[in-house]
Amino acid sequence: MFRIFRPRLCACPGGRLMQPFSTATTAASHLQHKQPRLPRLPVPKLDQTLQRYLTSLEPFLLEDEARGGVPFEEALALRKHWAEEFENGIGKTLQERLYALDKASPHNWLDDNIWLKKAYHEWRAPLIVNSNWWLSFKNDPTIPEDVYLGLARDEIKGTAITRWQVRRASWLLHRTLEFKSRLEKQEVYPDTTRDGLWFQRTIGLNFNTARIPRRSCDTFSPVPPSPDPSTHTVLVHIHDWQYSIDVLDSRLELLPVQTLEQRLLCIVEDAGRRLEARERAVPVGVLTSDERDRWAENLEHLLSLSPANETIFRAINHSIVALSLDPWTYVFPSPSRESASSSSPLPPPDSPKEVDAHLHNLRSSHSSHPAHNRWFDKPFTLIVESNGRAGANGEHSPCDALVPSIMAEYAVVQAIDLDAYDEVLAMPSVQSNESQTGWRRLDWVTDDRIKLECVVAEERARAIVQDSDDSVLWFDAYGAEWIKKIDAYIQMALQLAWYRTRGEFTATYETALTRLFHHARTETIRTLTKESRAWVLSMMDPNVPVETRRDLLHRALQTHSRISRAASTGRGIDRHLLGLRCMIQPEELAVQPALFQDELFTRSQTWKLSTSGLSPGDQFRGTGFSASEHDGYGINYLPGPSLIMFGIESKHSCPSTSTQIFKSVLIQVLLDMKELCSAPLKSHL
Repeated sequence: MFRIFRPRLCACPGGRLMQPFSTATTAASHLQHKQPRLPRLPVPKLDQTLQRYLTSLEPFLLEDEARGGVPFEEALALRKHWAEEFENGIGKTLQERLYALDKASPHNWLDDNIWLKKAYHEWRAPLIVNSNWWLSFKNDPTIPEDVYLGLARDEIKGTAITRWQVRRASWLLHRTLEFKSRLEKQEVYPDTTRDGLWFQRTIGLNFNTARIPRRSCDTFSPVPPSPDPSTHTVLVHIHDWQYSIDVLDSRLELLPVQTLEQRLLCIVEDAGRRLEARERAVPVGVLTSDERDRWAENLEHLLSLSPANETIFRAINHSIVALSLDPWTYVFPSPSRESASSSSPLPPPDSPKEVDAHLHNLRSSHSSHPAHNRWFDKPFTLIVESNGRAGANGEHSPCDALVPSIMAEYAVVQAIDLDAYDEVLAMPSVQSNESQTGWRRLDWVTDDRIKLECVVAEERARAIVQDSDDSVLWFDAYGAEWIKKIDAYIQMALQLAWYRTRGEFTATYETALTRLFHHARTETIRTLTKESRAWVLSMMDPNVPVETRRDLLHRALQTHSRISRAASTGRGIDRHLLGLRCMIQPEELAVQPALFQDELFTRSQTWKLSTSGLSPGDQFRGTGFSASEHDGYGINYLPGPSLIMFGIESKHSCPSTSTQIFKSVLIQVLLDMKELCSAPLKSHL
């Protein structure tokens, strides 16, 4: 099986991707411009890929030599021999097959045939923690502080859902759907620009679809035509029940935010009546957190129970996005809190434990009942807790999370406009026509087998969640205003922090967007280079002069910027090597090329440090994704002008990793780097 890294909250090396909300181009002016075309993603030249690959091995070979292994020149000469052997032998055949595949593909050789399956849909691990991303939104300043502290008394009777929670949910939902509407009207990211052309297609992959489990390899639900009424709805979770609400009118225009709020309140009221009658939902959504073949098997059985289940499944898949109304505000268990009364205030907003607890809920739901009130197969789920905290969770395979984060930023940047609502957060009348229209229950027909499978799936999810060591770091000593090459600088900080905690180097993955090309997605930036290694070692040696360290850092930054540009412009290594391996025919698998059998081929792709950066993230409090390897870290960063946020995840069960230790070391590394760069002879980087 190929070693494939599952890309993360993907990369925007150097800062913000683009200005997202300009309205300079309208639908009318759009018609006056010729739509640009993005070039086709090229098949890289074989000799150039092999040369770049050999260069990427140099830090590993140097380190092996330093630790008593084969001399560097000898080891490198052997790899060059294997590369030449490959290039002049089977590699030439595999390259020709790639050219033929590209010629036969409507968009490109990689996206049409290889990447989605190998990177995502063939992977059988559960989506919860392992694959899905999570993102915490800034608190809305309109919501009173006593609501965030849990002191307000605005619970809707018997539901643990609050009125401010519903209000913020309706506002975020309306803003999200407004963004989609403005995209369709070419008011934001018009496809008269290259950025717009790329973004329009990519963000569209998040709407009206879901990942569907299949044995061996998953797929996407097909997007139905827009006249289909099921495409005008949003999926809502509350107390593990699922509902569908209509969000467009008869002219397919977005309904007013107050109408959305009223429909959400109707659902809450309905859930309250069911709870009062001692009804409890079978938490079918928990099954989406399970191992993919197990979920595929259970889905087959679930759909066989009743035609109504087929209808529900289509409604879920066809819904635009999902919304989870959580009847709790998650806090970390502690003896003092467990013994406190239910009226005890929540942790202060934006305190470290409060933000971490929020991220944990977004990642995997409440720790006492993980995976509940979710459908992990949906590409975008808004999640709002009872005190008004909000964020999102998303299935990763449609696109990298930079794309939905731009939509989320649009949703969050404008605070709740109270003028758009009635003055009072009033419940709809049970007898009113409004309370009976625009929403419907999605009640599964289940049996004892499904009920049992929900229980055991939750236990498996609990094991995954309990092993996840996930925390956010807000580094506020300085930020992007002080650093010119921000992405490369942060990557070097991560290299040094890793070495200080482990005493060795590791293959490091950073994602680069290949958005310059038609239907392209990502490439790997191999952060560990001989230049980054040399700088890290200089920082570990007290005898190395400051001027030398600074010069080595400058070289490392230049190298990283260069390989980042190469990766973003179709001149990377790893996607091409993957494509070549995929071209090997079954009868040829018995005798693998020496290039691929080399242990260093695998070691150089064992991404114990998997990283990516978002744009500054002014509207976010933190984010996260899983480590790619059990003994590694998954690290996402948001470099703001004066604050750099890091989301760091590792595994409690691994004795060689600790998120808290890595955080403390990273802080010191960043302080040391500023001291290094602040020497009087030169200006900062």
